Amino acid sequence: MNRKAGIGSLVLGAFLGVSAGIAAQAPVKYEPTIASLDRHPLPDWYAGAKLGIFIHWGLYSVPGWAPLNHPDHDFSSDDYIKYDPYAEWYLNTVRIPGSPTEAYDREHYGPHHDYYQFAETFNRESKKWNPDEWATVFREAGAKYVVLTSKHHEGFTLWPSTTPNPNPTLPLNERHAERDIVGDLTAAVTKQGLRMGLYYSGGYDWTFNSGPIEVNADYDAVKPESEAYGKYANAQIHELIAKYHPAVLWNDIDWPKTGKALEVEADYYNAIPDGVIDDRFGVAHSDFTSPEYEKLDKISPKKWEECRGLGRSFGYNRAEGEAETIAPGELIALLVDIVSKNGNLLLDVGPEADGTIPPVQMERLKALGAWLKQNGEAIYDTTPWTQATAKSAEGDDLRFTRKGDDLFVTILGTPKGKTVTVNELASAAGASGNPSFTTIELLGGKPLEWSKVEGGVRVTLPESLPGLYAYVLKVPGYANHQR
Repeated sequence: MNRKAGIGSLVLGAFLGVSAGIAAQAPVKYEPTIASLDRHPLPDWYAGAKLGIFIHWGLYSVPGWAPLNHPDHDFSSDDYIKYDPYAEWYLNTVRIPGSPTEAYDREHYGPHHDYYQFAETFNRESKKWNPDEWATVFREAGAKYVVLTSKHHEGFTLWPSTTPNPNPTLPLNERHAERDIVGDLTAAVTKQGLRMGLYYSGGYDWTFNSGPIEVNADYDAVKPESEAYGKYANAQIHELIAKYHPAVLWNDIDWPKTGKALEVEADYYNAIPDGVIDDRFGVAHSDFTSPEYEKLDKISPKKWEECRGLGRSFGYNRAEGEAETIAPGELIALLVDIVSKNGNLLLDVGPEADGTIPPVQMERLKALGAWLKQNGEAIYDTTPWTQATAKSAEGDDLRFTRKGDDLFVTILGTPKGKTVTVNELASAAGASGNPSFTTIELLGGKPLEWSKVEGGVRVTLPESLPGLYAYVLKVPGYANHQR
């Protein structure tokens, strides 16, 4: 992943960038200009999906190790690169003298081991993988789309690319997976009714400019900018578009200046009009911004998507366990918070080389799916309300979403008391004294007793609350009410 990417500039405009409905529009021919690309509306499917699953799987999944440093992902720290917690950066970190990854690699594989020799193991182990099992897990977790790393910084592709890699030192069997992993997963995910997207590392390819990155200044210096790499990246991403029709085109780091980024984006939209593009192509157009392990403080007019791992790493890290993995309650609170501010959560799993999703990650996916099965009405196809956050009079953290005329108030965590007083419903009764709504419902439960009090509305909670982690009050008919 790109530890240097941030939220980027927010594009102001019509609130929420409401889609005009691509299917109803006449076909648009996009040109490789910012003005033309900016005409692309945000598709309704992506705006309403809210949850996607990211998958980092590659040669780095064979060693599957990184030190447990920098839990807060303070990317600019002087020693971050040497103690990189991202296991998918194994090839870079292993070449830094004195790094824990170098020591781990020497202990387990010897002093002269070549990273690309992991291809033999990965190709053997990945043949055990069942893509239909993954697709089922992701659907049951409540995800609406999936994004697979088709090529990470190491340059190894998860599909049998027909674009020749001009690096003469890299054997053919170490350039791409023997199995068409991209194709197999695309078929499985589509069969489950989910959208399939693809990640591509355009900014780094260590088969062209190997680095390593040792200090912050190297992040830009190691980007390959040759004419050969520009043609290579351009050809490979066109392969992906033509063969797999990804619903999300998720580039990382940047795009080579010789790779014709605007042409790539125009060709993508012309092939897949309801697809979406992230903000990491190095040009001034995107459908959404992509903060990494970073939330927003307020509602963003432009669509955004936080990407993060269930643990500290995106790729599989065998050193991670319960302590390094986000707790179920925190995960659900994170999703609710992101959605209340016009975002999606792209939540990463890091499988082992044979495709096994670590048990601690599976537990989180099951908890998320159970919560969404009960409370998904407050998440999917919602839009932000006039505000995202508040506190109840009792001290509960609240988040707001809306769907049509209905307002949803999510109580994060276990309620502080037997009642929840919501000041944001203060104008529940107008001058006539008649309430603007008649019921407050608990998703997964029954209508609740409530009363108008000074400064708000007090809701009485049931003795036994359904489910775990967060609880949703539905207020029918209140979303359009002006305080």
